[in-house]
Order: sequence, then C-alpha cells, then structure tokens
Amino acid sequence: MQIYHDVSYRMSKKLTQAYSTSFSFGIKAFAPEYRDPIYAIYGFVRIADEIVDTFHDFDKKELFKKFRKDTYDALKNGISTNPVLHAFQKVVREYKIDKEFIDAFLDSMEMDLYNSTYKRNNYDKYIYGSAEVVGLMCLRVFVNNDHDRFKQLKEPARLLGSAFQKVNFLRDIKSDIEERGRIYLPNVNEFIEVNDKNKKALEDEIEKEFEAALIGIMKLPIGVKLGVYSAYLYYHRLFGKIKKCSISELSEKRVRISNPYKFLLFLKSLWEIKVLNLT
Repeated sequence: MQIYHDVSYRMSKKLTQAYSTSFSFGIKAFAPEYRDPIYAIYGFVRIADEIVDTFHDFDKKELFKKFRKDTYDALKNGISTNPVLHAFQKVVREYKIDKEFIDAFLDSMEMDLYNSTYKRNNYDKYIYGSAEVVGLMCLRVFVNNDHDRFKQLKEPARLLGSAFQKVNFLRDIKSDIEERGRIYLPNVNEFIEVNDKNKKALEDEIEKEFEAALIGIMKLPIGVKLGVYSAYLYYHRLFGKIKKCSISELSEKRVRISNPYKFLLFLKSLWEIKVLNLT
C-alpha cells in the first residue's frame, strides 16, 4: 500500500505542476512535510474545477455527479482507485478536515453547472465554497491538528482565500465571458452590466480582505509562512495591475505577472520573512 500512497501523492503533485506554475512555486517554499498534503488538496480541487470549466464535450453534470460520489466513497472507505482522490482522503483523515468544507466546495463547483451570474447571497455562498474553505482545508494542514491555533487563524484564512478568488475573477473576466458564459461580479445579472463601477465595488472588498488576511499570515507556522506570504505578494501585485485597468481593457487581455518578476517577489518575501523576521 505504501507504493500506492506514494504514487497517489506524486500524481497530485504532477497535476498541480501542470495546471499552476505559480501555486507549485509557492508550495516549494513550504517545509517538506507540508508539501504532499497541499498537493493533494490542490489536486482534488483542480479536478472538480476542470469538470465544470473545461469538459465541454462531455456530460459535465453526470461527470460531476460521479466525482462527488467517488469523493464520498473514498472518504468512507479510506481508499480510492482514483489516485488523486486517494491522496485527498488520506489528508482529510490525517488532518481531520471538516466534511462541511468538502460539502461546501462541491456545492459551489456544482453551482457553476447551472449559473452564469450570481445574486449577492448566492455569490457569498459561492465564494465561501469555492475559495474560503480551500484556505481552511490548507489551514488544517498548516496547524497540524492544533485546534486552538486553527480557531485563531480561521478568519484570516477565509479572507485570504476570498481575496485570491476575487482577484482571479477580475483577471479572468475575458475567458469567463467568452469561454464559460459566466461573470463573477455580485448582483450583475447581465453581461451588459459589467462596468467599472461594479469592478470598483469588488476591488474595495478585496482591499479589506487583503489587509485582514496579512495579519493572519504573519502568525502562521514558520514552515509555511514564506510560501503563503510569497503567494500573498504575487496576488497583491497582480491586484495592483488589475486596478489600473478598465473593464474594457480586462475584456481584451489577461493581466499577468512575468516569471522574472515572480522570482523577484519571492526574493522580497524571503528577505522580509527570513532576514527582517517579519511578524
């Protein structure tokens, strides 16, 4: 079984590296004991997201229904013939990840099969399930079953996940509209309502979430602080570039951070965490 456990974690790592170079880079900054569990969480999240976002030539509803069932079967039985689900269920069991987080995540992913716009209440539910609980799953790993520490850092972790997701929404406006027929701005019911006023309202939310999340990042265990802080600097810089763009500009291009600049941001995070002992 140990061979299968190891292979399952490696599959999740390969999947993460294939789909997100930025996230993979951040994980490399973690102490070794944190890497496999976070790869496993990302692998699970990635597959669900791909089903609803990219498997257009297949019956996505049926595929997602099966993925949900396979997830619950893996959690119940402690094994799965899907290596990514097998790695995920091991992490859920070892770090006591709340089933409520998994339910909320799957519910939000399923919402994308039926919705193209979101009213405020459903928008908040979607953000919680698609992003905030992912941060909470990772936090369970970071604190290694320390209940008191999890409780202390829960709110900042939720806000960081929310901020990251909302930045992604603004960055991906073009592809979300053109490829998926969706828009993730609260209370925007038609694509013609996508404007700079709605963009600014979401940016104001993101600003507050980044500010509150940073306090929590500085209280994380040293083995993950560098990786999370480097991700924070990357997203904060991306957000800064997005704020300078109008909706019409975002509808024409995808804002990016160059690889050399990503490396500079990592060096900045390394300096501030390791040298300046930022707390």
